[in-house]
Amino acid sequence: MVRIGFLVSHPIQYYAPIFRELATRCELTVFFAHRQTAEQQARAGFDVAFDWDVDILSGYDSRFLTNVARHPSTDEYAGCDTPGIAEEIAAGRFDAFVVPGWALRSYWQAQRACRRLGVPVFVRGDSQLRTERRIALRLAKSVLFPHMLRRFDGYLYVGERHRQYLRHYGVPDGRMYFSPHCVDNDAFAAGAAAARAGEEGRPARRRILFAGKLLPRKRPADLVQAVARLQMPSLEVAFAGSGELEPALREMAAEARVPASFLGFVNQSGLPAVYAGADMLVLPSDGRETWGLVVNEAMACGTPAVVSDAVGCGPDLIDEGATGATFPLGDVAALASAIERVLSIDPDRRRRHLAAKMTLYSPAKAAEGIVVAASTLGPATRAGQKST
Repeated sequence: MVRIGFLVSHPIQYYAPIFRELATRCELTVFFAHRQTAEQQARAGFDVAFDWDVDILSGYDSRFLTNVARHPSTDEYAGCDTPGIAEEIAAGRFDAFVVPGWALRSYWQAQRACRRLGVPVFVRGDSQLRTERRIALRLAKSVLFPHMLRRFDGYLYVGERHRQYLRHYGVPDGRMYFSPHCVDNDAFAAGAAAARAGEEGRPARRRILFAGKLLPRKRPADLVQAVARLQMPSLEVAFAGSGELEPALREMAAEARVPASFLGFVNQSGLPAVYAGADMLVLPSDGRETWGLVVNEAMACGTPAVVSDAVGCGPDLIDEGATGATFPLGDVAALASAIERVLSIDPDRRRRHLAAKMTLYSPAKAAEGIVVAASTLGPATRAGQKST
């Protein structure tokens, strides 16, 4: 079995199922650069202090590094400073090492240590080209990013938009491996099934759900405006999340006479029931939504989705008329039309297509891509580095 090291900023609920799956396929060691506090979760945009209420640390070997940053956090480059990762990599005798990006000092500390020790280093991220940038920044990136990306040996892309991003900056196809974005599909499906089994009957209204932080970049107001435009008394909207826009959304829904419920922050164990109680998820975000894992969560629960054409997961997860629909960013009329189309999808057709989609965008496929990359490009790259 190949030996793989993996560094992430802090324990993240979306990575845990991938790590557990990886641990069955390789000798895995996961390193965390930071211990996130409940208060830091709130500052990250959740608006409430909390800890995840599901186990995200068992099932794989992990350890916390010593973070020597003056102001430890995951919010800025200098917030994770872990020089001890070099010693860990030297002792680990890894065949390959993975980092999830380049936004933290810790990731570059690992990358440099891997290069010195001849350990192939892979990067797995989800950046996309549709994130709005100022012209000066785009020009700077066009010069700097091709050089920066060449510091990695291999690239794990999570979806089509990320693959296009890597190609744009000169990454060759032969160095890219598919490791899709995913959630714990089995846990979400089981939770949704249990919630549906406990229902005494569907609510009178059809529920359109928004799940996420109530922030301007996620454009939750577009959903209220679209439902108001439809003028369908049988519809209601629900917001699972908290954030700065909640007072304005409450006022907007009341003025538009759109039935709306505000569920507040919902922790992981409560989400399957929320998705199971919805007829669809709507994610109207701009291009800063580089993927949108709430769409994976909803689909794992058997719930289709409507997303803007700027949301990163659109080309991968949305099959028009089967798993959901897309609409042009900011076009409220088009969003209303997309909601109508998804409400009319045949339930059997929807279930079949959602199940097939989640089989591909699963922890098993994500882990498989990482192991394939480490087993093929990793040893070849190590041999090439040793011969130079």
